[in-house]
Amino acid sequence: MVTAPHEALHRVFLQDKTLYARVLRLFGVEVGEPSVATEENTDLTETRPLERRLDGLLRVKDPGGGEYLIALESQIRVDPLKPAAWAYYVAHLMNKHSLPVLLLITTQSRRVARWAAGPHHHGLADWPALTMRPLVVGPDTLDPITDPDAAGKDLALTALTVMTQVTSPTVFATMKALSTALSGQTESIAGAYLDLVAAGLANTEAGTKWRDLMATDLSFFTSPLSEELREEGQVKEAAGSVLRVLGLRGFDVSDEVRDRVEECQNLATLHDWLDKAVTATTLADVFVLPGE
Repeated sequence: MVTAPHEALHRVFLQDKTLYARVLRLFGVEVGEPSVATEENTDLTETRPLERRLDGLLRVKDPGGGEYLIALESQIRVDPLKPAAWAYYVAHLMNKHSLPVLLLITTQSRRVARWAAGPHHHGLADWPALTMRPLVVGPDTLDPITDPDAAGKDLALTALTVMTQVTSPTVFATMKALSTALSGQTESIAGAYLDLVAAGLANTEAGTKWRDLMATDLSFFTSPLSEELREEGQVKEAAGSVLRVLGLRGFDVSDEVRDRVEECQNLATLHDWLDKAVTATTLADVFVLPGE
């Protein structure tokens, strides 16, 4: 399972290997629909002991016989050393494969997007030997997609829109459109995008909202994260039941007791407490309080 926004932001281009073409057209870069787009090895290490790896690499063949590479990079923060690494990646790939290379960078930060777009000049100030001009997809690049039908026609682009616009007020409408669209997909497709977007949003307000949508609108799908959400929901429900039964039976539910119940993440323990709460005559019959 994808575990971080950095991974999700470039893996969406590997989930749908034609997504790059639709993104490029938004920048006025006219490319045809690829006849073949394959994922390539991202290892750019040379014989010397220095390891360099791209986040992702696509080899594209178009119907006219043209061929080129799309180098994928996710960037979370401004890093003054990174443009030199990007220059190395592009030069190395051009030399190794004898193909044109486009560097495509994704980010969730407006500041990073402005910096990453460059141009980045390498060499003397008055005569740079190499200039890098990445194509950058950031929070202001893509329009919100609020129509579920439109979202369903391009799940990858909608997922990318959600992940890059994580702090935008419009992200919630796009998330709802995506969740509605996913409800009509097969379980394998929906599950892949559910987890991908959840990883891309991580522990943000939008991430919390996405998890809520997964737990309600998309609860019938199975994926590692959806299973985790179901268990979280069951734990929360069981804890609420324990406290409700104790209250109905007239027990004085102190803050200490409430915290203990709400902080318990073991579903079997909560069920045991709930069973005991139905017939207990004292709180000690349900669980031994600290200090007793």
